Amino acid sequence: RLVREFVAQNNTSQIKHVIQILSQEFALSQHPHSRKGGLIGLAACSIALGKDSGLYLKELIEPVLTCFNDADSRLRYYACEALYNIVKVARGSVLPHFNVLFDGLSKLAADPDPNVKSGSELLDRLLKDIVTESNHFDLVGFIPLLRERIYSNNQYARQFIISWILVLESVPDINLLDYLPEILDGLFQILGDNSKEIRKMCEVALGEFLKEIKKNPSSVKFAEMANILVIHCQAADDLIQLTAMCWMREFIQLAGRVMLPYSSGILTAVLPCLSYDDRKKNIKEVANVCNQSLMKLVIPEDDEMDEAKQSMTLPAEPISEESLSKPEAASSGRSKLDITALNQPLCFPCSSERIPVTLNLDGIVQVLDCHLHDTSIGMMTRIAVLKWLYHLYIKTPRKMFRHADSLFPILLRTLSDESDEVILKDLEVLAEIASSPAGHTEGHGPSNGSDARPSPVELHVPGRASPLSSSGMKGLECSPSTPTMNSYFYKFMINLLKRFSSERKLLEARGAFIIRQLCLLLNAENIFHSMADILLREEDLKFASTMVHTLNTILLTSSELFQLRNQLKDLKTPESRNLFCCLYRSWCHNPVTTVSLCFLTQNYKHAYDLIQKFGDLEVTVDFLTEVDKLVQLIECPIFTYLRLQLLDVKNNPYLIKALYGLLMLLPQSSAFQLLSHRLQCVPNPELMQTTDSTKSSAGLKRMTASNIDYTELLQHFEKVQNKHLEARHQRAGRAEQLDRRVVL
Repeated sequence: RLVREFVAQNNTSQIKHVIQILSQEFALSQHPHSRKGGLIGLAACSIALGKDSGLYLKELIEPVLTCFNDADSRLRYYACEALYNIVKVARGSVLPHFNVLFDGLSKLAADPDPNVKSGSELLDRLLKDIVTESNHFDLVGFIPLLRERIYSNNQYARQFIISWILVLESVPDINLLDYLPEILDGLFQILGDNSKEIRKMCEVALGEFLKEIKKNPSSVKFAEMANILVIHCQAADDLIQLTAMCWMREFIQLAGRVMLPYSSGILTAVLPCLSYDDRKKNIKEVANVCNQSLMKLVIPEDDEMDEAKQSMTLPAEPISEESLSKPEAASSGRSKLDITALNQPLCFPCSSERIPVTLNLDGIVQVLDCHLHDTSIGMMTRIAVLKWLYHLYIKTPRKMFRHADSLFPILLRTLSDESDEVILKDLEVLAEIASSPAGHTEGHGPSNGSDARPSPVELHVPGRASPLSSSGMKGLECSPSTPTMNSYFYKFMINLLKRFSSERKLLEARGAFIIRQLCLLLNAENIFHSMADILLREEDLKFASTMVHTLNTILLTSSELFQLRNQLKDLKTPESRNLFCCLYRSWCHNPVTTVSLCFLTQNYKHAYDLIQKFGDLEVTVDFLTEVDKLVQLIECPIFTYLRLQLLDVKNNPYLIKALYGLLMLLPQSSAFQLLSHRLQCVPNPELMQTTDSTKSSAGLKRMTASNIDYTELLQHFEKVQNKHLEARHQRAGRAEQLDRRVVL
């Protein structure tokens, strides 16, 4: 009644005096009953003031908010009730004081007393109604408080925060999307709450934001939120990870190349998810879409940017989801990297205009390299990493070749992977490195073995000092010589043989598979030419013999080498003859393979001459086994032409002699019986004689035309075999000494 009288008299000083007495002497008194009375009095003042209460809100609200911290729950309830009445009367006038009201309410939301909590909920609803109705809400001033309160760990406080975010998001005049980078991290934190209700509320809030982002992508600050998503895409909580991954998918597709500067961090988060099992199938599928979408953002123009100006202007075109392929199956596996170091927060405002972007290739390669080194990651992740490397070498070859030296060792080690799919992708990358034209321009890597820079995985080849014929020298000098090969090709061949030498299990289990695939990806002639060149100077004679045997088996049996076999079969061109000479010199490490090469090239007289030399060699069980295998090969479709030539006894006497020579080498075994039966089918030359006088010694004519010095080749064979004999004796001597030491 007193305040109403003062209002009627327009006596503001007396009104302030009454409020001051109620605040200082009662609401802030040490006595609890006085505080209760003061709170009731302040509420009464507000009711009496009516519309004019807005002029005294600061004086009315502050003492009430102070009582929110009172130890007495009943006092806190009275304070809540008093503030409700004050706000109800003032309505929109309280908005300038919204931050302090919100701060106080956020504390009451977590109050342990149910009555206080119930009262705060009534006040909360009233305040939400006022904000919803008003057009003068100060969002800019409110965001810092919201950003601070959103990191609360209390469930009720979190529920309170989410409810307010949902309210603000629903108000048309309030554009909360502009400030989403400020609160996005906190929202993902709340998404991991133990309460299902809070998680559901947070999901709804994030879903509303994502809908808004899809509607208005031009006004979204994608770049400012990229690293936040990267962090939460690696969360241990499945819901957080899936939600963040879905956001990442939309960001990549909507923002396009704006996301490129964050590629390394995105890959850090996405790649491990590709190996998840069916328990995390949803995450794996979304991660796969993210990976493919990001890969499509890299374009050839990224390779043409000037290094000093590491930026270019391109339209940020969104990627349609229809253009993405279906996700691949995967097994579980994860790897962790420090994304902070890889992704510095950069600001790239998204708009429909042209956008400056930077492809952080060094960061991407670092992430891919780390994942390849991590032995714990799953197969699908390794495949994805190799696909990325292949894609980068296709799209940005010039820049990628600067990383070739650092990637080369791990790519070679990956050839020992258990998965054939991984090895295939690895070979594709290595083949691209070895054949890319960018390898010529950059000038990285050696052009031959002797120029190779030392590294832990490199094979050191001694200089060429052996006497060679002119044709043989040509063969060695042109390794490798086709335009599709670059300086890395020969280095690759050297290091691949080194890998086989150090890992004999790899050679036995996957050697043929690897070489056959390389013959499909690269030039088969170059591969055999260069490997023969390197093996010619290999110091480990036992490995050289094993490797030659492997290469010979591939040459004779693989469908991928059909064209190369036909080229060697006739030796019509100087190139084919050079190749034969080069192969022959290395094939001499293994006597039986040398004979099989002569059979393939129809050098039957030379094959017979070689077999004659076998009498001087040490005949071992392994040697006889290889002869046995050669007999089996003669019965295969590859040597059909050779078996048909047995009909022409007159023109192929050395073929028959060579086969009889093999027969004499064999003990009484199944191979002996097989070859013996074949030779019994050779017809009588008299019966096979024809009137065709034009058929002269075709084999001799071909040999004469080939201009190959077979005498020199035979001398080379003897020289190599003497080396092998000496090496065997040395090994036997060392073994005998070791046995003596053991006995002693």
